[in-house]
Amino acid sequence: MSGAELRDSAEPGFELARNGHGRLVFTGPEGEVHAGVVPVRAFPIEAPGEGVSLVSAEGHELLWIAQLDALPAAQRRVIEDELAAREFVPEVKRLVKVSTFSTPSIWDVETDRGATQLVLKGEEDIRRLPGGGLLITSGHGIVFIVRETAALDRHSRRLLERFL
Repeated sequence: MSGAELRDSAEPGFELARNGHGRLVFTGPEGEVHAGVVPVRAFPIEAPGEGVSLVSAEGHELLWIAQLDALPAAQRRVIEDELAAREFVPEVKRLVKVSTFSTPSIWDVETDRGATQLVLKGEEDIRRLPGGGLLITSGHGIVFIVRETAALDRHSRRLLERFL
């Protein structure tokens, strides 16, 4: 059965488990087994609970999940745990200071995962999101998110405005 057929089925009837090596194993409705399955969000920032694809180790879509909330709790938990292990996007809660208002600059920030520094190589590394958010890519390739610039404290907004 192809991924497209599974996409159209009303009740996919699949199982997810971890094997002895910790890899995700998908068992389809007809008993086909795929090890090394990877969940991939279609819209990880704007709609994280919608549009998740289970992709085989070979890169083929095995199953499309329109809404994570529609899955049984056990399957949803396995997928969410796997996504959390793969996705690392710290949320900037506060800008403490910046080394200079030109780029490259070093930013001291507080995130939901603790205090850290990031290097902003260029202003093009700050991307606006719908709804007033930002994605900031550090010089080391780590992506930080500001969910809503208006929710930041005044000091943080002032520092950020110099780069926008």
